[in-house]
Amino acid sequence: MATDDFTVNIVDDEEAVRKSLAFLLTMRGFAVRVHDSAGTFLDAAPNLRQAVLVTDLRMPDMSGVELIRRLGPVGRRIPSIVITGHGDVPMAVEAMKAGAVDFIEKPFDDIVIIDAIRRAADRLTDLHAGTETAETVRERLTTLSDRERQVLDLVITGQPNKAIAFNLDISPRTVEVHRSNVMAKMQARSLPDLVRMTLSISPAHPQNGRRA
Repeated sequence: MATDDFTVNIVDDEEAVRKSLAFLLTMRGFAVRVHDSAGTFLDAAPNLRQAVLVTDLRMPDMSGVELIRRLGPVGRRIPSIVITGHGDVPMAVEAMKAGAVDFIEKPFDDIVIIDAIRRAADRLTDLHAGTETAETVRERLTTLSDRERQVLDLVITGQPNKAIAFNLDISPRTVEVHRSNVMAKMQARSLPDLVRMTLSISPAHPQNGRRA
């Protein structure tokens, strides 16, 4: 979809963030509309057409998760991206369960947000609703060892390597190796990509076909 065929709606309570992101996207050819609160966006949402939402996770009036939930039926036609701090991964996963199509950890490169917006826009035409089918994800899961599955389960809850190492009674370096193997075997480009795959086969993951 062309950049001028839809509008990117930025929701953030920090004016500097809104202006910076709006400037970046406008310079890249996107049509942009800014909102200083979740409430103002909710007021406008019923009348939006061909829209993508980029929202901060933590805002004073309403979290990004609650905003997506409050969108209800309208949200099905407004693909949403959540911007989150490093320590907010568990909340970002909740946002994806609520309907967000992606989350991006701060700080991020310009190309990361631009690519995420393009993926979200693909949802508007139902062309690329997902890059992997559930069957493909399940097949990749069967290539993981038991330990790699344990690491995967903890990674997608947002636990850092040190916490995973403590929980599994292994060294942080060993966690890094397992984590790298998981990313490679699952063919995940990033943590959000890995979470998105895992959620695509929720609530239950297949338990058969594991290897030690």
